[in-house]
Formats: sequence, C-alpha cells, structure tokens
Amino acid sequence: MVLKIMIAAGFTVISGVALAAEPVVGTWKTETGEISVIDRCGASYCIVAKSGQYAGQKIGSFTKSAEAYTGRITDPRNKATYSGKLTVEGDSLKLKGCATDVLCKTQTWTRDK
Repeated sequence: MVLKIMIAAGFTVISGVALAAEPVVGTWKTETGEISVIDRCGASYCIVAKSGQYAGQKIGSFTKSAEAYTGRITDPRNKATYSGKLTVEGDSLKLKGCATDVLCKTQTWTRDK
C-alpha cells in the first residue's frame, strides 16, 4: 500500500514539473516597459496585456512547435494581426511578428521576476 502511494506521489510530482517547465509561461516585460502574461489557454499559449492602455486584452495565441512557438500576434493599437514566432532563451523572449515573409519586426521581452 505504501509503495502504491509513493508511486502515485512520484507521478504527481513528475507531471507537475513537466507542466511548470514550459519556458514561455510567465510574466514578461515588453520593450516599452509594460507587462504581459503568457499562460496556457486550452491547447495553446495566450498572451494577455496586464498593464498599460491595453490591459486585459488578449494580444496573441501560439502553439508549441519543434524549437519555438508559432501563432498570431495582434497589435492592440490598430488591431492588425500578424503571423508570429516566440523563442525563449533563459529570461529573454524574442517575439517576431510578420505581415509577409519579408516584412517582420522583432521585439525582445524580459522575464519579470
């Protein structure tokens, strides 16, 4: 009986670590100093502005691919939506939004601790 409880507890810890280990999830400071949060929303990861003029607005939705997260990002100033890519390196997130294959802009966000 004790062995079954220990095994169940072990699986619970392992599954919790796997969920928490997703590097994109967290609170991020944008280049303009505003705060956005990236968290799970169904099978995707959503970006929600948490401070500034657009606080509370969902501004992106991404799914995990091999080396990055791909999806759509919306500029809340003009409501234009672009294809996007997120890559995380430590406490740095690169957000790339593209109107076409050659018209892209990249921002670097930092993890807000």
